[in-house]
Amino acid sequence: MLPSRTLVLGGVRSGKSRFAESLLADTAGVCYVATGYPVADDPEWADRVRAHQQRRPATWSSVESLDLAVLLGQPAPLLIDCIGLWLTRTIDACHGWDAPSLPAQVRTSMDALVEAWRRPGAVAVAVTNEVGLGLVPATAAGRRFGDELGGLNQRLAEASDAVWLLVAGIPMRLR
Repeated sequence: MLPSRTLVLGGVRSGKSRFAESLLADTAGVCYVATGYPVADDPEWADRVRAHQQRRPATWSSVESLDLAVLLGQPAPLLIDCIGLWLTRTIDACHGWDAPSLPAQVRTSMDALVEAWRRPGAVAVAVTNEVGLGLVPATAAGRRFGDELGGLNQRLAEASDAVWLLVAGIPMRLR
């Protein structure tokens, strides 16, 4: 039986999404929650989105949403991909990159996500980027993102039943 809350971390192209999908492959009625940007005029991004869509079982539904706290309260099993894109879009929506401190609305959204993750509910698997293994970004916005996502990942991991780290496609269970 899959744990109620599973966090899957990894770097870019580490295999984290594919692994997260495999955890739910035999689960009926999964709702895939895409938090990424719309395809728009970016052919490379469109190719990535299409590859993700083609891998999913036909029985899964998909929703593009940033309202993760509400979705975590629904009865359907969820695969959230990904927390890093969710945070990026949440900061974007508040014009928070150049603000002297993180906007209160972003902090409130992060707190609501963690609280919803802590509540018992349907099985949920969340994919996120592990930012603690890379270089320190050269820009203030990049450092803010790393700091905030790293802190959010720690809070989600602490509240998770299972935590996996993927490196070069190899999953390692941390909890």
